[in-house]
Amino acid sequence: MDIAALSALLSSFLPSLMKLGGKAVESASSKIGTDGWEMVKKIWEKLHPKLEAKDDAKIAAEQVAAKPDSEARKAVFKEELETLLKENPDLAEEISQILAETDSDNKFGLQINQTVTGNQNQVIGQVTGGKVFGNVKGNVTISE
Repeated sequence: MDIAALSALLSSFLPSLMKLGGKAVESASSKIGTDGWEMVKKIWEKLHPKLEAKDDAKIAAEQVAAKPDSEARKAVFKEELETLLKENPDLAEEISQILAETDSDNKFGLQINQTVTGNQNQVIGQVTGGKVFGNVKGNVTISE
């Protein structure tokens, strides 16, 4: 399991997860989509009791929820999450299964659309398992 990716995913939604209900849930589900939000909630349902039982991890989560843009707080949360999952291998396995189910169903993912017009324009980004063009001249249409 990629702890950094899991930590980044959860960090983005900790403000909503820490106060499940009302407008926080609506806001989170609109950001990630219904299927993605359901996946995050499943992970949180497994993780939250263990997180609550460990003071350092609980405080780290609360700190990120209070200031979600703080890279320092996110780093501490990632470290606490990693420790928590190492101490609870069954929990780590359950979360891995949730992520694997979601990946195999293709219900959750990040989709980025970029529109580039003009000649010899460059697009910068990160691609995993996709198609990358180094330099394209003229108009290009890519469809799958």
